[in-house]
Amino acid sequence: MPVPIPRQRAIPAVESGQAPAAPQDDPSKEEAPRKEATVDNNAATQLSLLVIEDDPGGSTVVPELLDSAGRPIRVRTARNLTEAERLLTDDVHCILLDLALPAPGRAADDDELAVLRHVLELAPRHAVLALTASGDAERGAEAVRVGAQDYLFRDELDSRLLSRAIRYAVERKRSDTAERRLAEGRVRAQENRRLERGLLPTPLLEGSSLRFAARYRPGRSRALLGGDFYDVVRTPDGTVHAMIGDVCGHGPDEAALGVELRIAWRALTLAGLCGDELLGTLQEVLEHERSDDEIFATLCTVDIAPDGRRAGLCLAGHPSPLVARPGRPAQLLPYDNNGPALGMLPGARWPRMQVELGAEWSLMLYTDGLIEGRVGEGGERLGQDGMVSMIRRQLSEGLRGEELLRAAVNEVRSLNGGELADDVAVLLLDREGQR
Repeated sequence: MPVPIPRQRAIPAVESGQAPAAPQDDPSKEEAPRKEATVDNNAATQLSLLVIEDDPGGSTVVPELLDSAGRPIRVRTARNLTEAERLLTDDVHCILLDLALPAPGRAADDDELAVLRHVLELAPRHAVLALTASGDAERGAEAVRVGAQDYLFRDELDSRLLSRAIRYAVERKRSDTAERRLAEGRVRAQENRRLERGLLPTPLLEGSSLRFAARYRPGRSRALLGGDFYDVVRTPDGTVHAMIGDVCGHGPDEAALGVELRIAWRALTLAGLCGDELLGTLQEVLEHERSDDEIFATLCTVDIAPDGRRAGLCLAGHPSPLVARPGRPAQLLPYDNNGPALGMLPGARWPRMQVELGAEWSLMLYTDGLIEGRVGEGGERLGQDGMVSMIRRQLSEGLRGEELLRAAVNEVRSLNGGELADDVAVLLLDREGQR
């Protein structure tokens, strides 16, 4: 079997003669490489070593261990793994393990690194130095591949070399742990983003002549989903149902509740419910699913008749939609019969208003994040009047569909002087000409 080339160890400068060795009687004054000094300066606590070998009391490498500041490295000794497990407390930074020790429950020739594997399972957060016979580089290199931070030759070791190896092993373990946690955090973030994308709705508009567009910006930093939610479906009778809502707050709990309400709305709508009956059932869902009795949700639902010329409108504490028609300025739909937000009043009712849309129109549903942004440096809010004026101007500039929504959200952010504190959801349904 070919002999592997030993890994480049972190401590060969003095051994190879490339760096001057400090006098043996004063290891604290050695001239170390710049990188080593940086590493050691980060260690604010006294280092502690656990030595696991058959006869640690007779070892020549344990005495006189000093850290880079000249402080003694505390040493504990264990003659076997049973003693080591008892001595392995959180204040131990590094383990020096004799690979010749037998592993519990294994024959000596079963696995030459069985004892190392056992220690790595026993102490996953500790740095480990493998101690092997002089010239057994193959076994030492394999120990590093298994999980040790470095390997040392028993017959070539002195206290100065071991002191440096301990410091490097501890820092290398810290670096490896930080890198692993960072990688795990990235994986979790990617999984969360994939989950949030999957929770955003896919409109069910097959067979409808209406065009759909939407924009969504959560208030949470680096999130894809907030407490706002929306959906659009077409039922078999040709009616197009649209909904937009807002759970108070914009954290992960509110986002989860918003998804539950959206899914419940879609299921109830496809089952044939609408208007007051649908909103009453959604309120029951919210009351059962919310984590606090103070949590509520606003909601706007629209059901557009199959001919596209009229719609039913229900408002539960939510801003009224905006409608734009050719030759007429964009305006808000009536909101005199606005009912309470879901979860506010037990047994509440939500009247359904009939509105005329006409042959050609654009209907915009939105959450209050679009109208509550500040205007300039003062405390004034954009408000519904400011939003209506903004949309009228953008329509006059020829903006439509996705382009209109993108421009509206960007302008609101610009007026606010940066990112909005609240979630923003906007959806747009367009009907062009007579069908």
